[in-house]
Amino acid sequence: MNETLTGSSDFKIVVVDDSDFSRSVIIKMLNEAGHNVVGQASSATSAIQVIKDKKPNLVITDIVMPEVSGIELTEKINQDFDNIYVIVISSLSQEHVVLEAIGAGAADFLSKPINEQQLIDSLNKIIAQINKDKK
Repeated sequence: MNETLTGSSDFKIVVVDDSDFSRSVIIKMLNEAGHNVVGQASSATSAIQVIKDKKPNLVITDIVMPEVSGIELTEKINQDFDNIYVIVISSLSQEHVVLEAIGAGAADFLSKPINEQQLIDSLNKIIAQINKDKK
């Protein structure tokens, strides 16, 4: 059984991936674990509008997308928005890619195919950090 620190609707998540299939798999995992997915986008460009509209706590983004990469999206989120964490996901898991994502401000990096327990563990770490910061 997956353990999650939140089942609450105040922790809001947006999922960004140009693959409809990948987005649906991630959203299904999150929903089954009791998390609140408030939006999704198929490109970094459309993600910015979804983020402005939905004001999530967390964005989960793929790296390889048309036009603007997930790395660039992560940088933009960290520049333009306060208190939004980013988890970067990718099938590219070479060390330099991971370091680039973390350097852009990602809170975590997960390799595709996504392991559900790793995703939930990553979320729990972020939620614990948010709860700790609130105290």
